[in-house]
Amino acid sequence: MIKVLYSAALLFAGFTTLAHADAVGVRDFTVPQSENGRALKTVVWYPAETNGKVEIVGENPAFLGISAIRNALPDATAHPLVVLSHGYSGSWRNLSWLAGELVTKGYVVAATDHPGTTTFDRSRTEAAKLWERPRDLSRLIDALLADKELGPRIDGKRIAAIGHSLGGWTVAALAGARVDAAQFAADCEAKTSPRACALSHELGLDSTGEARKTLEGDLRDPRIGAVVSLDLGLARSFSPESLAAVTVPMLIFGAGIDVGGLPADLESGYLAAKLPMAIREYVVVADAMHFSFLQLCKPGAVKLIEERSPGDGVACKDGGTRGRAAIHREVADRIATFLGATLP
Repeated sequence: MIKVLYSAALLFAGFTTLAHADAVGVRDFTVPQSENGRALKTVVWYPAETNGKVEIVGENPAFLGISAIRNALPDATAHPLVVLSHGYSGSWRNLSWLAGELVTKGYVVAATDHPGTTTFDRSRTEAAKLWERPRDLSRLIDALLADKELGPRIDGKRIAAIGHSLGGWTVAALAGARVDAAQFAADCEAKTSPRACALSHELGLDSTGEARKTLEGDLRDPRIGAVVSLDLGLARSFSPESLAAVTVPMLIFGAGIDVGGLPADLESGYLAAKLPMAIREYVVVADAMHFSFLQLCKPGAVKLIEERSPGDGVACKDGGTRGRAAIHREVADRIATFLGATLP
């Protein structure tokens, strides 16, 4: 089914209903804390009218940002929405490069920091509430659709979710994948996925009582029409039965070069093998490493990172002969085709 949709998307590429953006707007957006959820710091990129001064967004000493117009006036069209989920200890900045690519193709894109598992909030209490990650994205969608200015610019019937690493786990849960904690514990005993299992306690996968019941509950959001996973982790916590029942089209990327206990064949490959063939596409990027899906690194970034945090310079390393920009080009093009086919 996915291949048929791809073929249709390519055949009718000249008749796409997505308006390509002349300018990328960006604004900060906060989802306030509620009785049933935590406050979320979010950044939203969107097709904008060409007004205002362009600035670089999401840059830091090691990583490049993207060009956007701060608080630009959104254009008058209703666009599909894509929500992004960062990996363990990451931030909204990590997939900003992809946000820029998608906005120029006519999408509104929103990325949030997940409390407890973001660079800026390492609360152990929040980290252990793994089930809150997919709920974060559902609450973000609620808030965006209700916003007086941004809401009318979003087509609520065309929503996708994209996540990297732990973010890939997050968006798979939104599609209907469900945790089986006992199965995951047994898998860890077999030492199948050492990196993921090392985070089991911190992320609450060994929880009991009501917490475990919530974790193993149904976290899907029926508004999600397509999902993209970028070299996810914790895939083996999902039960085969729940994956077999997923109906949301899913594009799964695996990194061909393992850099530390998250081998693609045992993580992304597990997800792909258990999902129905008709709704999934599995792509292994042979020369990509786990962090190849993050934003571009500045010259000298590896040395800078190593000086501050020995061992973490791997975040700016890629395999093979291609650079990260070429890997991004392949990934972005595949995602654009996939979303064009699955959010018609």
